Amino acid sequence: MMVQSIINGLMIGGIYALVAVGLTLIFGVMGIVNFAQGELLMVGMFLTYLLNQWLGLGIYPLFFVVTPLCFLIGYGIFRGLINRVIGKPDIYQILLTLGLSIFLINGAIMIWGPDYHSIPNTIKQAAWNFGGFSIPVARVIAFCVAAAMVWALNIVINKTEMGRAMRATAESREIATLLGINPRRTFAIAFAIGIALAGAAGLLMSPLFYVYPHVGQLFSNTAFVVVVLGGMGDVYGAMIGGLLIGIVEALSSVYLAMDLAQLGVFVIFILVLFLRPNGLFGRRTA
Repeated sequence: MMVQSIINGLMIGGIYALVAVGLTLIFGVMGIVNFAQGELLMVGMFLTYLLNQWLGLGIYPLFFVVTPLCFLIGYGIFRGLINRVIGKPDIYQILLTLGLSIFLINGAIMIWGPDYHSIPNTIKQAAWNFGGFSIPVARVIAFCVAAAMVWALNIVINKTEMGRAMRATAESREIATLLGINPRRTFAIAFAIGIALAGAAGLLMSPLFYVYPHVGQLFSNTAFVVVVLGGMGDVYGAMIGGLLIGIVEALSSVYLAMDLAQLGVFVIFILVLFLRPNGLFGRRTA
């Protein structure tokens, strides 16, 4: 049972990592904590649901539609809203993203109502059985796609001009400007990538969860725990932290109770804050 729980935890942990990587990318480059990250995951789930209804395409082919759409949504949100609070006190950024979160939830309720929606998918009940263990196919696909996206993001950050611009802007906005980098454009692309990752995570979770306006809150709290666990702004830490939290949640649901799955997560969160405030992989600052 323990091994089965660890396997399940790793699978769901990959999704937590994908959401947290987007969150930590935004914070690492821009210094903004996006409290609407979970709600933008919800937007990705609703986009998947609507496009499935309208176009009749399966969930996974829609990945190539939903992810770019979420990138454009993120870019638009930055240009229309986030751009206005860059350089202002943190309270403005916090209130703006919290307000955006509330707006998205209530907007979804107004349009689709509070009802739970399900996307028909033949793979939802499929599972691979070997060695006495059962692994849902949807979770395996979600984990593999999440890992591939994090790997691709690593290449973008370390091997491309835009990635170097992001790293330079994160280090010093003033020096990056002197080097000919446009910080606002870099921020816009970093924010859009972070939202695209959240939208992709929403699509990958569509076969596993019902689609409803408050679904993003299931992931928001966990994503923040993962980001703090891995160290704010650390992409690798967010990936490893997501896997660890997935395992802790799975083991807690088995050995404590399903309703107490989050208890183990927040116990870990409190211990990390107490023992290592900079995260397991964060560097201590002077």
